[in-house]
Amino acid sequence: MRIHCRVAVVALCFGLFLLLYFLGGNAADEPPLKQAGKGDSAPLTSAERAGGSPGEPGDAHQGSRPVRGDARRSGSRGGDALARLGPKSEAGHALSKSRGSDEVMHLAVVACGNRLDETLTMVKSALLFSVKKIKLHIFAEQELSTHFEKGLNQWPRPFSSKFQYRLYPITFSVGNAEEWKKLFKPCAAQRLFLPVILKDVDALLYVDTDVLFLRPMDDIWSFFKVFNSTQLAAMAPEHEIPKIGWYSRFARHPFFGVTGVNSGVMLMNLTRIRGTLFKNSMIATGLSWEDLLHPLYQKYKNHITWGDQDLLNIIFHYNPESLYTFPCQWNYRPDHCMYGSNCRGAEEEGVSILHGNRGVYHDDKQPAFKVVYDAIHDYPLEENLFQSLFFPLQTKFLDTVNTLCGRIPQVFLKQVEKTMRTVYERKVIRHVKAPPE
Repeated sequence: MRIHCRVAVVALCFGLFLLLYFLGGNAADEPPLKQAGKGDSAPLTSAERAGGSPGEPGDAHQGSRPVRGDARRSGSRGGDALARLGPKSEAGHALSKSRGSDEVMHLAVVACGNRLDETLTMVKSALLFSVKKIKLHIFAEQELSTHFEKGLNQWPRPFSSKFQYRLYPITFSVGNAEEWKKLFKPCAAQRLFLPVILKDVDALLYVDTDVLFLRPMDDIWSFFKVFNSTQLAAMAPEHEIPKIGWYSRFARHPFFGVTGVNSGVMLMNLTRIRGTLFKNSMIATGLSWEDLLHPLYQKYKNHITWGDQDLLNIIFHYNPESLYTFPCQWNYRPDHCMYGSNCRGAEEEGVSILHGNRGVYHDDKQPAFKVVYDAIHDYPLEENLFQSLFFPLQTKFLDTVNTLCGRIPQVFLKQVEKTMRTVYERKVIRHVKAPPE
């Protein structure tokens, strides 16, 4: 009888928490944590524990926020590779010094021109769902730096307590800076110099400004654990079908694999990159990353179309053992649906990271992409995720089902729904405890 009574009480408590959650938005959030004062310091990354401070060259501004230390590890909710994650191997040595609750994930982005709002929306999507704390490295033109500070500093707690950030000027260590800056999209070539500038950062995830996270960043960060002993970066293929891929049809330079790779979402083990001599077509002995960039550009500058992405394809063409490729759902672009659905992983699991290149967040060419962007951009922080983000997204998506990319709604919505349920369980269900006997 006592057991039945206890079960009834637990059920009643659970129902009460559900009611409070949906009536009171995110009222079940954890209470705000103590702000870091003069005597406090944020947990250190593995590189910082080794004796450095992140990103010391070229720092323009620094914003520091205490971040939540959640002892939970990201689940392997990604593709088959994540499902196969086993004990940490020697391959992960650059990230293995500490993988506990104080681990910091590093996220880098380069923003110039009119990319301020788009970049802030990208950061917002990363923070909405991620579990571990995030250290942002934002490379921006001087006139944007103040706007970034204002935008990032106005986000409310506890949301703002999940990240720290640093702002850097646009700098190029070799060659002509103006030439690098105009190589492709404004300042995009800055990503090539991250291993040189961020000398005390072990590893990071680089993303373009037009990227949106539809599941925790923790999950793509877990791919570092499946790198073998030679791999030092990871990207997704540029295309899945060679006969309609750009590189396989039009490239006038070497590229990785059969279809090339897209650099809009790129994991980089900076420690390994800095310690590797890269094979190339110029000299037989190999070149370090910093010494390779400028001569490689000089050799191929009249043959490349996509700027820094083409240079990365050339580098990994000659060093294929150094690159890990993750599935297309981790860098899902209009090319995966505008010519017919050709990303099987997204069909089966849903999109994990949405990449709205071709400007599709800001025009009407691919409404499915714009609907997702607008939903995250307009979401009022601290409001209920289901009521103020997911349900409006579902409703607006009905208007896209007759378009090329919107005809399979579950591709865009499956991971969002799954992620939100996980967030809900973390915020509400874990607070329901059985009463003492």
